[in-house]
Amino acid sequence: MRNVNLYNRIVIKIGSAVLANPNGKVNHTVLAAISEDIAWLLKKGKEVLVVSSGAIALGRKNINLPENLSLPESQAMAAHGQIELMSAWKKHLNKYSCVIGQILLTPRDTELKISSKNAKQTIEKLLEVGCLPIINENDTTATDEIKFGDNDLLAAKVAKLVKADLLLSLIHI
Repeated sequence: MRNVNLYNRIVIKIGSAVLANPNGKVNHTVLAAISEDIAWLLKKGKEVLVVSSGAIALGRKNINLPENLSLPESQAMAAHGQIELMSAWKKHLNKYSCVIGQILLTPRDTELKISSKNAKQTIEKLLEVGCLPIINENDTTATDEIKFGDNDLLAAKVAKLVKADLLLSLIHI
């Protein structure tokens, strides 16, 4: 990566396979390393936003469903897994006294005038008060990303909405 000093507002998109093990548990080693890097960026005065996947993958930990989920099953896993996801983020970022805020959006929320204005205002206020926005797809109401992506589209739309200088996408290869 180029010199980090070239960027002020950074959106980091993190895929499910990065955060969750195949058994539906948080990969704490990876999340700890990412949290440390985020804390380092914040200490350097950078504005960081996280677009975090993982709710559906983490939802599998406590609920036994078939490997190939139906849409309603995926939505149920997202509702349960979102709690697990935010708890994991909070646990790791607390080590750096980093306060977090959860935002659940749909790609459409970034396009509609009122919704995008509200989302942007919320993000701006969180950044202003030193609270790290952690954004995820609202999979219980929006289903396109469940079918077609892993928050990639949402991350791009959020980066555009907040006029980010850099969008990083962390994926597992």
